[in-house]
Amino acid sequence: MKIIVLMKQVPDTNQVKIDPKTGTLIRQGVPSIINPDDKFAIEEGIRLREKFGGTVTVLSMGPPQAKDAIMEAMGMGADDGILLSDRMFAGADTWATSYSLAKAIGKIGSFDLVLAGRQATDGDTAQIGPQTAEALEIPQVTYVFDINVPQGGTSLRVKKAMEDGYEILEVPMPALLTCIKDLNTPRYPSISGIQRAVSTTIPVWSAADVGADPDKIGLKGSPTMVAKTFTPEPACRGDCISGPCEDMVSQLIRKLHEINILKE
Repeated sequence: MKIIVLMKQVPDTNQVKIDPKTGTLIRQGVPSIINPDDKFAIEEGIRLREKFGGTVTVLSMGPPQAKDAIMEAMGMGADDGILLSDRMFAGADTWATSYSLAKAIGKIGSFDLVLAGRQATDGDTAQIGPQTAEALEIPQVTYVFDINVPQGGTSLRVKKAMEDGYEILEVPMPALLTCIKDLNTPRYPSISGIQRAVSTTIPVWSAADVGADPDKIGLKGSPTMVAKTFTPEPACRGDCISGPCEDMVSQLIRKLHEINILKE
């Protein structure tokens, strides 16, 4: 089974801040991680390969530093990885990104299954998986939490999470599935996997390498227009405390003493 996993490197969302003047994310000095939902897709790809044989290729689009995330995925057990990186991709919305990923998958060649996380923590759109499937013109199922391959291996039987239960669907391959956290528990990278990843050269493909139309990628190929991004001011009613964490703790204790919730 030839499996391709779509993966994104995202800022550690616990530390992301927004520039109040530009309305953009402040990424400088913020560590990057594998998008959490994508780890479920990576793990499931590895499990399917362990059961049925084949390969797992991780495909990511981003700056050169995204190689670190690909190496981590290879440390988990992915066979190889490919990075799409080109200044022409900059500013891409989900439409342009999915088009670029589909062109890269076309360059990879034949495949049986594409796996992706449900959504990315830095955008929360949940659009990349479905839009990539549409660009590839293959079946798709989102919010998958169970995957089985019936005897014969030409289709998949999956469980899709719904608001009030789940659906069981049979999908012909090749297909694209987006994965949720109930699907599995991602493994940690192994020492041998990390050593193999460090010694592996990760190919970097440009827009020209995948044959992408310059008018359909990056900012130029993105129909989404963001008018404004901002951080809401925190609402405060009644007595409020502010400042560094240590000062707020002292203020809180003092106020609790004042209203006799805490006593000496």
